[in-house]
Amino acid sequence: MAEHLASIFGTEKDRVNCPFYFKIGACRHGDRCSRLHNKPTASQTILLTNLYRPDVEVAADPRAATSGAASRAGRGQEGFEAFVEDVFEELDECGEIEGVNVCDNVTDHMMGNVYVKFVEEEAAGRAVEKLRGRYYDGRPIAAEFSPVTDFRESTCRQYEENSCTRGGYCNFMHLKPIGRGMRKRLYGRYLGGGRRERREGERSPGRKRERDDGEDDGRVTAKGMSDDARRAMFASWNDADDE
Repeated sequence: MAEHLASIFGTEKDRVNCPFYFKIGACRHGDRCSRLHNKPTASQTILLTNLYRPDVEVAADPRAATSGAASRAGRGQEGFEAFVEDVFEELDECGEIEGVNVCDNVTDHMMGNVYVKFVEEEAAGRAVEKLRGRYYDGRPIAAEFSPVTDFRESTCRQYEENSCTRGGYCNFMHLKPIGRGMRKRLYGRYLGGGRRERREGERSPGRKRERDDGEDDGRVTAKGMSDDARRAMFASWNDADDE
């Protein structure tokens, strides 16, 4: 009996536990769901609920790749990568990050969800504590442990193949990708079997954190370089990556 229960846990056959919450860490029914949402007390992954603000028009339309919206999405990629960098740099201090995954879905329970997976559970715990009471872009950050650790099970296969007909309304994750240059920039520090230790106060070259009054008010901000400066910086990274 125990083996049978273990085999169906978190699947559609499980009539007690919600399979969508188990797979994607969120459920469209929320607290009204007829099945249990077993929230973990510890996990390698933390969820920052609705933190990213996607281009709703582009994300919702499965035909965006063939419409004028595609060019707007391209222009927004730099802002998106700046957002990912902000999150990564803030939480890298807690421990080695395995991945930052951002949903491009537009349904209420998934829009802008950010999943940060750490190598160690202890690092995830430090991140949750660090973000308690913090703000990003003027909005409070809601951080909690997530049951999602295998993103292959939660990601829409059709989206990865550019063939999902549901667009942003899909019930599985549409994870917005970052460029090779940015990926190398962020995760390259972990190559060689150890974390690159930054000196106190060091940030990524060309970036600065701005505050309204010059004091640390506990907020993480997205402000920084101009669009032209960011565009030139990203281009230089991509050029270096291709060498």
